[in-house]
Amino acid sequence: MSGHYFHQDLVVAQKIFEAQPRRHVDVGSRIDGFVAHVATFRPIEIMDIRVVKSKVPNISFLQGDLIKPSDIRSDSLSCLHTIEHFGLGRYGDPVDPQGHLKGFENLIQMLEKGGTLYISFPISSDERVEFNAHRVFNPLSILGWKASESVSLKDFAYVDDYGDVHKDTSPQVAADEKLIYGCGTYTFEKI
Repeated sequence: MSGHYFHQDLVVAQKIFEAQPRRHVDVGSRIDGFVAHVATFRPIEIMDIRVVKSKVPNISFLQGDLIKPSDIRSDSLSCLHTIEHFGLGRYGDPVDPQGHLKGFENLIQMLEKGGTLYISFPISSDERVEFNAHRVFNPLSILGWKASESVSLKDFAYVDDYGDVHKDTSPQVAADEKLIYGCGTYTFEKI
């Protein structure tokens, strides 16, 4: 009971359960983990660049590429352990060095004012690209992305190098820990 996916999936599913949003849309998160958790207590729409077929109650599918703007609007969005892949071509998407920034900007555009975005990705003190697998970001980097001007950080949790979760903390605390390969889970509200 440790690791990135185990903790992020539980942390965010619990937050959605507590918030009871009108509509929840997920972009690319793990279907057999996070999406399954949420589908046990509410409908969830999943957006993915790949075709996903499901007859599971509470799960519906929207095909889309988040590097391109979307007309979807929601009061609650999640994108867990996904944005680090955008633009690297691993999942059939075109190579785009700015893919993660475009994806984040489009997530913010999809979010209604006052809505909540749950986003997670690998974090480390050594920001890097492990091509074509994923990017690893400094825990503070997302706060400097242009689109972050439209959101306010409401909560932060992270999984450390040992697979243990640290809740109700800050990206600065995670940055000070000098992680090699952790996972940051951010909760933003659109302002």
